[in-house]
Amino acid sequence: MRRIVLASRSSAREHLLRQTGIRFKVIPSTIPEIGTMFLASEKQIKSLALAKAREVASRIKNGIVIGADTVIIHRRKVIGKPRNRKEARKILNRLSGSTHRVVTGIAIVDATTRKEATACVKTSVKMKRLSSQDIEAYLATGEPLGKAGAYAVQGKGAILIERVNGCYYNVVGLPLPKLADMLKKFHISPIQ
Repeated sequence: MRRIVLASRSSAREHLLRQTGIRFKVIPSTIPEIGTMFLASEKQIKSLALAKAREVASRIKNGIVIGADTVIIHRRKVIGKPRNRKEARKILNRLSGSTHRVVTGIAIVDATTRKEATACVKTSVKMKRLSSQDIEAYLATGEPLGKAGAYAVQGKGAILIERVNGCYYNVVGLPLPKLADMLKKFHISPIQ
């Protein structure tokens, strides 16, 4: 069985991949996060995911490396991860009562053969209209910090969401159905 490597520091991605039963190792990429204002297109998002997977693949002798990058797009602008409560509050106010897109680029690189595959998955998310009390209560949990869009749909942030159209797992950070299809091209059964 070939070794599988997740090139990410994301605990949410790690948890999702673990759900599949696939055995893997985490080796985070050293590729710095590029300012989100530059990641407006699917091509750019896939390119960053591929750069992460390639960088980790270059450090190992063999194995299949999975890289991913997720961004939130609202009214044609990319929304990144808030660095503090003030930024999180601003993002939540902006998303309140509206629909945004979650876009994840996925890349797989075979460290031995250098075979590569990339894909992009988009999901629409409608956030409920939030009162200032809702926002302050959610900020008090600390959950919004470091999360694209200032919320975690798999956590307490679930109560902020009115509807998800598309892949729920994409909103968490790793679209498992698409990843499973891609892994089959590398002769890896996604269900183990």
